[in-house]
Amino acid sequence: MAVQYRFKEDFWWGAATSGPQSEGRFHKAHRSVFDYWYDTEPEAFFQGVGPNTASNFYNDYKQDIAKMKEIGLNSVRTSIQWTRLMKDFEEGTTDEDGVRFYNAVIDEFLRQGIRPIINLHHFDLPVELYQKYGGWESKKVVDLFVLFAQKCFELFGDRVKDWVTFNEPMVVVEGEYLYQFHYPKLVDGRKACQVLYNLNLASAKAIRAFHESRCAAEGGRIGIVLNLTPAYPRSEDSADRAAAAFAEDFKNNSFLYPAVKGFFPETIVETLRQDGVLWSSTPEELKIIAENTIDFLGVNYYQPFRAKAKEEPFDESHGWLPEKHFDVYEMPGRRMNPYRGWEIYPKAIYDIAINVRDNLGNIPWYISENGMGVEGEEKYRNAQGYIEDDYRIDFFKEHLSWLHKGIEEGSNCFGFHAWTPIDCWSWMNAYKNRYGFIALDLATQEKTIKKSGYWIREVARNHGF
Repeated sequence: MAVQYRFKEDFWWGAATSGPQSEGRFHKAHRSVFDYWYDTEPEAFFQGVGPNTASNFYNDYKQDIAKMKEIGLNSVRTSIQWTRLMKDFEEGTTDEDGVRFYNAVIDEFLRQGIRPIINLHHFDLPVELYQKYGGWESKKVVDLFVLFAQKCFELFGDRVKDWVTFNEPMVVVEGEYLYQFHYPKLVDGRKACQVLYNLNLASAKAIRAFHESRCAAEGGRIGIVLNLTPAYPRSEDSADRAAAAFAEDFKNNSFLYPAVKGFFPETIVETLRQDGVLWSSTPEELKIIAENTIDFLGVNYYQPFRAKAKEEPFDESHGWLPEKHFDVYEMPGRRMNPYRGWEIYPKAIYDIAINVRDNLGNIPWYISENGMGVEGEEKYRNAQGYIEDDYRIDFFKEHLSWLHKGIEEGSNCFGFHAWTPIDCWSWMNAYKNRYGFIALDLATQEKTIKKSGYWIREVARNHGF
C-alpha cells in the first residue's frame, strides 16, 4: 500500500480507556462518585445504564487485550481505580483482589507486546472522600491522592514505565462545579477555582512522589492528560480576541502552564483576583508546582472552542462563572457531529502541535484521545457481521493528516491514541454514543472488530496511511 502520511517506526498507535468505564464494579471495595450517583439517581443515565458491568473488562481482560493486539495496537492507556486498589484510603492499605487484578492486567498487556500507559484518576473520586472532606475542594484529599499514587508506583512501577496523574482535570472543574454534568452537579465558581488549583497541586505532588520513587530511576516518566479546546475568536476585533484569550487561559492554560512551565498564567491569576474568586494557595505549594512539572504531555482533542465578546450583561444570579468574560460563538456553517453536538475541526490538532512547539518548550507529547462518537451504529453492520464505520476512518484520516503536518514542521509528537479500543460506558451518556474500534453487544458482551479496527491495524503495520 502506498503511504502518503508516514510516521516514525516507534510511533505509538493505540487507544485509551479507563477503569471505571470498562471494568465493571465486580469485587470493588468502595464506591466512586459515579457509582454512588448511579445508585441514587439511575434515571440520570442514558437508558438507565450504569457502571455495574460496563464492558466487563474485569472478567474479560485477557480476551479484550488479545483483541487489542489483533487490531495492531502497540500501546493502550487505562487507569487504576482508587476505589478498587485501596482498602483504606487514609491508612494506605490496599485491597488484595485489586492488587491481584491490576498485576494481572499489566502482565497481560506486556505478554501481548502492548505498552501500558497507566492513569491514576479518571473522574472516579471515592465518594466517601467527597462526603467526608468535600473531595477536590479539600487539600486533605490532595494528600490522600498522593498516598494512593505512591502505592501504585510501589506495586506496579517495575513494569509500568509511562504514568499519568490525571485525565482531563478540567472536566472535574466544569462537570462537578460549573455546568452540572457530573456529580455533585454544583454551580459554584468559587469552589470551581479552588478545585482547579487543588488538582494542579495534587498532580505536582504526585509527580514529586514519582521522582522520589524507584520508577524515575528505572527509566519511568510521568505526565498528565489534558483535554485541549483551542479557543478561536469570532473576529479580529479586540473585544472578541480578549474574550477568546480569557477562554484559552481558563479552559486550557490553567492546567497546561502549571503542568509544563510550573506556574499559572499571570493573566488568569489577575482576573480571578479582581473577580474575588482566586484560590487559596501558599508559597510552599506554589514552589511544589514550580519544581514538579511533567515529563510528557497527553492531549485529548475532540473539538475547538469559539468565543465572542459579551453581548448582554453577565447574569450574577448564580455567582461567578467563566462566562463573565466571554460568550460562546456558534460559527455559521460549522461541521458538526450531530450525535455528540461537537464541532468537527481537524486543523485545531495542527494548531495544538505548533503551540506545543513554540510556546511549551516542544515538550514530548502525544494525542492521548481523539475520536467520533456515533449513536445507533448497529445499522451499519454488514452481511459479514462487522460494522462499516467509514465515517470514523475518515475522521481519523483528517485529524492524522493535520497532525502529520505539525510533526513535519518540528512538533515533538510521539503517538496517537484513539478513544477507545472497545465501546465503553461513558458517564451520563452510558452507551449512547459508540467510539470503539471494537463493537460491544451490551446484552451478550460479545465483542466484534469494526472496519476501523481493521484499518488501524494496517496503519500501525505501515507506519502511516
